[in-house]
Amino acid sequence: MYKKILIAITGASGQVYAKEILKMLNFLSSAETSEVHVVMTDTAKEVWKAELTNTPLPQPLLDNNSFYNPFASGSNCADIMIIVPTTMGTIGRIASGVSSDLITRAADVMLKERKPLILVPRENPYNLIHLRNMTTLTEAGATIAPASPEFYTKPTTLEELTKNMANRILHLAGIAPLETSRKFFTTG
Repeated sequence: MYKKILIAITGASGQVYAKEILKMLNFLSSAETSEVHVVMTDTAKEVWKAELTNTPLPQPLLDNNSFYNPFASGSNCADIMIIVPTTMGTIGRIASGVSSDLITRAADVMLKERKPLILVPRENPYNLIHLRNMTTLTEAGATIAPASPEFYTKPTTLEELTKNMANRILHLAGIAPLETSRKFFTTG
């Protein structure tokens, strides 16, 4: 099934999760028909360079400062949107209905069109405002998937932890069955 997937990356720590999801989507898109689009905040670009030294930014990138993009409209929105990692500021703006850039507008469109929106916060601890904003988004139809790695798979490296989390996010998005993404985990 053909899907338009929008990956949004904000300036939270945990850029490695976005990198791994994009790597997995590249692997999966060769087996399935899909198109992947990426948009990053300016801060995300800085954090990416700081956390993922010598890893080029994903290309091509959509302009986060322009609403002149199909994903800003319900008539041509993405089929799935994943914001990874998600800052609490981004979560707060989406929960409040504030569309200040392409990421927040596209997320608003996903909610109004009842399309899958997965937010991956990488924050610890949560304060009451964070929890209320995440509750608001959950009630509006979003899925909150905190970047909490699994340990029952007995990962031995940071890369395995990251792949486990990316695998879980793609499974939640319905992009690939758990078996397909687990295959990537064991072979990729």
